[in-house]
Amino acid sequence: MEKLVIKGPTPLKGEVQINGAKNAAVAILPAALLINGVCTIDNLPDISDVKISCKILEKLGAKIKWNNKNSVTIDATEINTTKAPIDLTSKFRASYYIIGAMLSRKGEIEVGMPGGCQLGARPIDQHIKGFESLGANVTIENGIIHAKADKLKGNPVYMDIVSVGATINVMLSAVLAKGTTTIDNAAKEPHIVDVANFLNTMGADIRGAGTDVIKINGVKELTGNATYSVVPDQIEAGTFMLAAVATKGDLLIKNCITKHLDSITAKIIEVGGIVEDYGDSLRVYCKNRPLKANIKTLPYPGFPTDLQPQIGVVLSLAKGTSIINESIWESRFQYVHELNKMGAKITAQGNTAIFEGVETLSGAPVSATDLRAGAALIIAGMAAKGVTEIYNLEHIDRGYENIEQKFNNIGAKIERIIE
Repeated sequence: MEKLVIKGPTPLKGEVQINGAKNAAVAILPAALLINGVCTIDNLPDISDVKISCKILEKLGAKIKWNNKNSVTIDATEINTTKAPIDLTSKFRASYYIIGAMLSRKGEIEVGMPGGCQLGARPIDQHIKGFESLGANVTIENGIIHAKADKLKGNPVYMDIVSVGATINVMLSAVLAKGTTTIDNAAKEPHIVDVANFLNTMGADIRGAGTDVIKINGVKELTGNATYSVVPDQIEAGTFMLAAVATKGDLLIKNCITKHLDSITAKIIEVGGIVEDYGDSLRVYCKNRPLKANIKTLPYPGFPTDLQPQIGVVLSLAKGTSIINESIWESRFQYVHELNKMGAKITAQGNTAIFEGVETLSGAPVSATDLRAGAALIIAGMAAKGVTEIYNLEHIDRGYENIEQKFNNIGAKIERIIE
């Protein structure tokens, strides 16, 4: 068993380089299955979700060559099976992108229900609705999804709710379909734009990504023979921004797209932090105890649900009472119980949590309940007095590259211990 041992409090100071976006990488890798040829993907984060994605591609017949820990060349010329390995696809949520890519490329796929963080009901009904609109037949039996189509045909698809995963999956399935597909009420997150840019680089014809209407004109094939670099990680950048505020630190966060961080920047300023925008980097610092604020998570460009636990740590230390309303995932407040072990005063009920700010947190043994909760607990440990031990690190390793070393480089005292 592994654990992180954190000695606090430690104000963070210095520079940190942001890696490629996890949420973009785990969609771009399956998208490579659409290419009848070779492509190289750079700026991949060195995380377990990326490594598992590559293993799944190999099991389907793609040839994988690692150029370095952040770059891979994929030859998907010969895809020789339409059965994805259930033991691998069950490990993370984004494995469902295999469905859209393989439906488009081979007309058939059999895959296990996706796994990942347990954040409440996470149905894939909008994905299935999109596939069926393009002519696929989708059945689920004994935990296995089977999707098949003689020939996908472009069609209008209206999303009943704004869904990042469904938007990307329908986009993948429409790329090689005959005719034009229009996705209405599409999600607008930066990694959707990144997936569309990747596919267009490889020969697709996708327009409107980043707006609520995406138009995909089907093409006969994607030939690849190009190199693409994954967009910087908005959520990793936001995690370090909020860590600077919680620890009363001063960080220069490099290699980020500052426009993607506007909602986080606005809230940091509201709680008394200072943000200086340099175009491709941000300086974030906070000298005093944060002020109270109210948060509601929303689809992009609203405040991201993936940064809700991290700002929850900031609000647990703020002057006064704050409220967070979680409108995306029903079980995103699992971290509250762990944070309360450290002296926080948080009451969560349904999709709302009330944070009565305390002056200090105290170190305690806690467990990461999901990926972003794990990041929040690391921030709490660096802000708290005493020693914090964090367990269930497999959640954290799914989405952050070498996170303890990055924090140690800017003043943290974190050690990974194998018991």
